[in-house]
Amino acid sequence: MNLMTRKLIAEAVGTFLLVFLAVGAAVFGISASVGTGAGGPGNGIVGVALAFGLVLLGIAYAFGPVSGAHVNPAVTLGMLLGRRMPAGEAVAYWIAQFAGAIAAGAMLKLFVSSFGVTDYTGGLGTNSYDNGSIDMGGAFLLEVLLTAAFVLVILLVTERVAAPGFAGIAIGLTLTLVHLVGIPLDGTSVNPARSFGPALFAGGEAMSQVWLFIVAPLVGSVVAVIIWMTTRTSAPEPELLVAGSERE
Repeated sequence: MNLMTRKLIAEAVGTFLLVFLAVGAAVFGISASVGTGAGGPGNGIVGVALAFGLVLLGIAYAFGPVSGAHVNPAVTLGMLLGRRMPAGEAVAYWIAQFAGAIAAGAMLKLFVSSFGVTDYTGGLGTNSYDNGSIDMGGAFLLEVLLTAAFVLVILLVTERVAAPGFAGIAIGLTLTLVHLVGIPLDGTSVNPARSFGPALFAGGEAMSQVWLFIVAPLVGSVVAVIIWMTTRTSAPEPELLVAGSERE
């Protein structure tokens, strides 16, 4: 199996794990009681935010040496615009990421439709605007800002002059933080694949609104690259290094 094939499998599996485990933390328990009878409270917003950060932390160290562990089309766009990967590889990463997210969305749908599991988000963990907490313009700006912050951190901490062994920690904590901000407003995307996978199976309003959660994170990635170019500490690298990515 060649290196490119391993990279694409890592991106697909990594994105699947991110969506199934982290979105699943919301779908299966954001407001559920733990256990039966007099159980304790569910995950809540903090628990779901931590789920996203912890899952990404694990993925970064598990798949970083293989693919760089982008698991997010917005991150891949940032790497492409930053001249840290070729265009053909970026397109292949996007296909793998969306495939992994769609598979995870299908698995979440299977659990809530066939196994007697309650969907505590009411929408398979999808994102939304005009929901009483934020309107369309606000959601677009929020996603641009949150994604810009997230991708900028990734670009900065994965430079050669940084401490790459600790990059995964910074990235995981940043994802946790942006979810703490965004979950109460639009559910937090910052990742087009994460939004599209569940929306595809939720359908209805989630599918009609998913365009914003694809476009806005990509715009945020462009903003991050612009800021990074003015603050970066070294020349562009040909590949993303999240947790110790190897060269070909």
